[in-house]
Amino acid sequence: MPHQPVRSPAPGRQGPPAEAPGGFAAQAARAPRTVPGHLWAVPPVAVLAAFFLYPLALVVQQSLSPEDGGGAFDAYASVFASHSFREALGTTVWLAVGATAGCLVLGFALALVIAFVPFPGARAVAKFIDVFLSFPSFLITLALLFLYGTVGMANGLWTDVFGAADGPFRFLATPWGVLLAEITYFTPFVMRPLLASFSQLDTAQLEVASSLGARPARIVRRVILPDSLPALAAGGSLVLVMCLNEFGIVLFTGAKGVTTLPTLVYGKAVLESDYAAACVVAVVNIVISVGLFGLYRVVSKRAGA
Repeated sequence: MPHQPVRSPAPGRQGPPAEAPGGFAAQAARAPRTVPGHLWAVPPVAVLAAFFLYPLALVVQQSLSPEDGGGAFDAYASVFASHSFREALGTTVWLAVGATAGCLVLGFALALVIAFVPFPGARAVAKFIDVFLSFPSFLITLALLFLYGTVGMANGLWTDVFGAADGPFRFLATPWGVLLAEITYFTPFVMRPLLASFSQLDTAQLEVASSLGARPARIVRRVILPDSLPALAAGGSLVLVMCLNEFGIVLFTGAKGVTTLPTLVYGKAVLESDYAAACVVAVVNIVISVGLFGLYRVVSKRAGA
């Protein structure tokens, strides 16, 4: 093949310019943005401020400067000195703590059965727990009223069998009825993280412990329980926060002698029109709830929930 000489470009004509390092994609990436990134946070912050922060600020302002006059903390001093507030605070705390303890015990036992005891429909039961979490609290209370209410099925069966005028089941209108309803409703909130924790448990440990002659109770105490403590703490913290703010269960049980902080806010604002006292109780409830929610976030983060 004959050798062909390399031709140089004609005078006055130049080849295409060399592409800049990185190409057009890099140049586009280095191009300044038309809208600064921090401005995208303005719309959600504005919506949050308008629909949440502003009403919350009004509640705090009303608690510090009531419309009927007085000092900044006069409403707080009056509410804290009242017997109704101290009683409501004590009732709220012991109901929340008692319901949380009951949910932890019952939830742990039920989660153990679902996760480690083979029975037909175990997977369906586990799926139903996820659906149960979407139920409103008053629905569970309404079901308990159908069963154990004054004119419920249990009392009706009692009167039919023994011919009595009234049945003996009247505990739903007492603090114990509220406690039962809260345990019934909030137990799945403990079971959900427990089932997730049990699904990640190394079954080889259980098999080794069983092969060494360990009984089921010892396996639960020495192997399963230590690994599930973070999930128990996360679920218990969440239930505690939710029980402190529960209103529907107390209202639907008809327990007139049971007054919690949320029902006290309702009574002060709606029934007595004492908005300053209602705002004070609401602020106290918010402070307690936010503190416990912060604890829940810390515990759930350590638990990986």
